[in-house]
Amino acid sequence: MHADRSIALFARVAAHHGEAWTYSDSLKFGSNALRVNGKIYAALTRSHHLLLKLPPARVADLLASKRAERFESGGRVMNGWVTLTPNRADYWIALSDEAFVFVTTQSQPKRKSP
Repeated sequence: MHADRSIALFARVAAHHGEAWTYSDSLKFGSNALRVNGKIYAALTRSHHLLLKLPPARVADLLASKRAERFESGGRVMNGWVTLTPNRADYWIALSDEAFVFVTTQSQPKRKSP
């Protein structure tokens, strides 16, 4: 089954990153996510695709090569996010590494003082 395969693949991604992860049936965004410094870098979507946060140039490359698809939420394209189907499982770990590095090295926005 598609969902079972995706869950097993994402569990391998989580284990690769040293994360203890268990599948959640919750529909809340981020319920099946891996985080670094509180920010999501990889997640399993409701449709059981791998969701990754990557730099704009890498997103463009993956979309152009048809290895990934744009991520849409509520009919809106979410810039900087791509999804991969389980058929692209050979890319899941390597691209999750890229997402981890990208999110880790992103500069933190400065918060305004009250």
